[in-house]
Amino acid sequence: MSDDLIKLGALAVRDLLAAGEITSVELVEAAAARLAVIEPQLNAVPTLCLDRARDQARLADASRRSGKPTLLGGLPIVVKDNNDVEGVRNTGGTSIFRDRISTESDRTVALMESNGAITLGKSNLSELGGAQTTNSVHGATRNPYDRRLTCGGSSGGAAVALATGEAWLAHGNDYGGSLRIPAAFCNVTGLRPTPGRVPRKRLADPFDTIAVEGPMARDVADLALFFDAMIGYDPGDILTAPTGEAPFLKAALSPRKPARVAISADLGALPIEEPIRSALETLAAMLSGAGVSVTRAAPGVGGAMDAFRVLRGEGFYATFEPLFEKHRGEFPPPVAADLLRGRDQPGEAIVSANRARSELYRRAVDFLDQHDFLICPATQVMPFSVETLYPTEVAGQPMTDYLDWISITAIWSLTGLPTIAIPIGFSREGLPIGVQILSHARREADLFRLAAWIERELALPKGPIIPR
Repeated sequence: MSDDLIKLGALAVRDLLAAGEITSVELVEAAAARLAVIEPQLNAVPTLCLDRARDQARLADASRRSGKPTLLGGLPIVVKDNNDVEGVRNTGGTSIFRDRISTESDRTVALMESNGAITLGKSNLSELGGAQTTNSVHGATRNPYDRRLTCGGSSGGAAVALATGEAWLAHGNDYGGSLRIPAAFCNVTGLRPTPGRVPRKRLADPFDTIAVEGPMARDVADLALFFDAMIGYDPGDILTAPTGEAPFLKAALSPRKPARVAISADLGALPIEEPIRSALETLAAMLSGAGVSVTRAAPGVGGAMDAFRVLRGEGFYATFEPLFEKHRGEFPPPVAADLLRGRDQPGEAIVSANRARSELYRRAVDFLDQHDFLICPATQVMPFSVETLYPTEVAGQPMTDYLDWISITAIWSLTGLPTIAIPIGFSREGLPIGVQILSHARREADLFRLAAWIERELALPKGPIIPR
């Protein structure tokens, strides 16, 4: 029974819970058994809180029996290890917070749990930034498709937990690609929502629109189900607002072929490895063959990464300045360089970066007015060695720093536009390849409909898989 439950998707399990055919306690025990098998191999969820989860499960079961169901009904999830879960360790992947225990759950986690999520544990992440899931507290998380390789990051533990069946849903967050890159590397889905959709944990800058919280799942319907449990108005996050929209699950269960899309392998500027280009060509051929009008184009992105570096430096320094001098040696060198850039860059650099960001946003909006959606790769490279912090070269082009190789996701983070990441195939070596799909602000329902249609047409395997 345990293995059978692991193989089911979140929506199927949620429906079994609602029908009274299984219990949340059974799900927690099934997940615990799976975690015991997978964790020694991959290190995706290094901090477990299974006794807490069992207590939550018993309460969820009692609530359903008394006629008080919740949206998720008692589904086990994992939470990224930079969010607060009451009574659970929150390291943020840094030795600075190695022994920190959260005294209460943050707004994001509290909302998910109030909607029936049960937290199994904290998923591994990168150390204070970056897109390779490794840190000085918990070490590296490995890719289930090839344990020699990285799972991407920074929400890498979340993606691996999903791909291997350790959990049915996974929470993550995204600054420069952290929900999209690991989704592409691990054959799962992720959504970077419009800022304000999901209430966020307490931030140094509550007005920031680059950092967002979001869902990850094995397929599009499960992703929408979890998104419905994450959204809402919260007075502690000024960007949030009440919404009267229909459930996003309804959109995901109504796949819709688009009339038109734009596709770009490289945004006219970026190096992209050949297996990714080839997979995107196959997707473009499928779309054209289905009668979709496909245009090969992208909005201009010149200067976007320069702006991203400036604003990231400013934001990182604002967040970590109180800790920086005391703990300077504990910051990874690339992150420390970001902080120093934020400290030392002139005001005119910030002015120019904000101007470039505004111009990029306007170009993207004008472009989407014409094409509805933009489809491009979610990564520029295939999964690389788990011992490598970041690739120094992509498709023969040198990378200037640890951010260069994530340009294709970081650029769109600047715009604040929603982006969904979905799998589109595998390389000859059997490694996953994914794309991201961009649309207008607050049009997540359109993204779910399109992503569900592509998922149905491609009919790729969803897992869970046994690590190899």
